[in-house]
Amino acid sequence: MAFIPHTEADVAAMLEAIGVKRIEDLFDEIPPQLRVRALAGVPEELNEMEIGRHMSERARADGIALSFLGAGAYEHHIPAAVWAITTRGEFYSAYTPYQAEASQGTLQLIYEFQTMIARLTGMSIANASLYDGASAMAEAALMAVRANRKSSSARILVPAGVHPHYRRVALAAASNQGLKFEELPYRAQDGGVDFSALARYDAEDITALIIQQPNFFGRLEEVDALTDWAHSHAALVIAVVNPTSLALLKPPGEWGARGADIAVGEGQPLGVPLSGGGPYLGFMSTRTEHVRQMPGRIVGRTLDTAGQQGFTLTLQAREQHIRRAKATSNICTNQGLLVTAATIYLSLMGPQGLERTAAAAHARCRELVAALTRLPGVRLAFAGPYFHEAVLQLDRAVAPVLKALSARGITGGLDLTPYYPELGHALLVCATETKSSADIDRYRSALGEALAGARAA
Repeated sequence: MAFIPHTEADVAAMLEAIGVKRIEDLFDEIPPQLRVRALAGVPEELNEMEIGRHMSERARADGIALSFLGAGAYEHHIPAAVWAITTRGEFYSAYTPYQAEASQGTLQLIYEFQTMIARLTGMSIANASLYDGASAMAEAALMAVRANRKSSSARILVPAGVHPHYRRVALAAASNQGLKFEELPYRAQDGGVDFSALARYDAEDITALIIQQPNFFGRLEEVDALTDWAHSHAALVIAVVNPTSLALLKPPGEWGARGADIAVGEGQPLGVPLSGGGPYLGFMSTRTEHVRQMPGRIVGRTLDTAGQQGFTLTLQAREQHIRRAKATSNICTNQGLLVTAATIYLSLMGPQGLERTAAAAHARCRELVAALTRLPGVRLAFAGPYFHEAVLQLDRAVAPVLKALSARGITGGLDLTPYYPELGHALLVCATETKSSADIDRYRSALGEALAGARAA
């Protein structure tokens, strides 16, 4: 709470109105032995100026690391207006439309979000958001089983280049519902899906193929060929996409001859700060013929009896929200506050602003890779195009190097050893538009010192 407006007189008036003498009386149902009268170690109260200074001093003491970590959550510039508007009371405390008829402003905002996501992904319709990108992929797999009536196998092909956390969430959320996730290997030379591994499925019943673009290694997959292969084998295509990259890359709705069937992803890059891991938001869009199988809420636009524009939850039966056993999904709400931020971010950036952001991020990553691979013992792991992440291979273990970088105030990236041990000493690095040439020079210098120190040791 940025500001608490109630004076002592206000509090006294409210207590008198409800017939209570003290605030403490509101908690008289709590047994005395369970109530804590004081907290040890809590300092005396400070006034506004003093607390502001104290928090600033603490922040300076903690420091802010220069981060080149990506792997699914990304540091982007967020215009100040995004959260200044998002945290207004009209949005901050009323962002889920349980009473649709009383929430026209919120419903309109969600409708605008759906429209933007549908246009960004090149699909027909989007929902009102999901919990995060990982659970969105799991829900897309479940949706594909319901939607693909030509298939009875519930087999989902998942490339090894899909985010490891997404794959684990999909297993946890959907494997006990009969879905079978089968891994496709990646090519050692470029990190893309190994097409030769698809041959074994030519005569088999496959429900869906998941394609992440860019994949976890930052590499760009051959999405047209993969999409056409899936459709030629009566399988649906689930696209897992980075929304920022879609300002530059072909949207899923245009992949191959027919386009992907379902598109999902993590919405955090759209105006949501990293926040230590969340909360974030997932998004989902699909083709019109699959809309009845799409989980979560959908807001539609209509006209009321007076001919005025209105917004309402639509295209779903009531059990989607209140009758667990009959629902196509048990997602009963949406990440409304994060949707608010994402909608405001997209409206402020516009197509040109998002394209400039994506282009700048790509350019910074190329600059980063070029700088780091000039160091002895550092090379690019995969050939071919990438967006704003890339895998580097070091000539020594990654964990001690990252520790040495951390001591120099740099978060150097993600150690891939626990996820892809076959890659050896592999490090996933990321750069967005927030990084300057000076930042990259600082990283290169620190990495050079860390590697030199390791050699000396």
